[in-house]
Amino acid sequence: MKMIWAVIRPEVVDSTVKTLKAGGFVAMTRFDVYGRGKQKGVMVGGESYDMPKTVLMLVVDGASMEAAVKAIVESARTGSIGDGRIFVVPVEEAHTIRTGETGL
Repeated sequence: MKMIWAVIRPEVVDSTVKTLKAGGFVAMTRFDVYGRGKQKGVMVGGESYDMPKTVLMLVVDGASMEAAVKAIVESARTGSIGDGRIFVVPVEEAHTIRTGETGL
């Protein structure tokens, strides 16, 4: 299993979620964040300010990881600085609290 963290622009979230759902990736978590990346935020009057971003988090089996990443890149890319980043990390286990089941 792999966990995908996609840090993307808020204005592309709806189209990215729609693309992921169309690809069969329906279980995900979304949260709004503020941060800065390589560009160090927005400079206003000599001060650097964090930019609003949205994080989409989903766990997929290893075979589906490339398809999920491709869907995110294709739907979230605007071609401008600040489009975001995707992080893929291994997941050792998953547990369902209500039933006690393990796995996806």
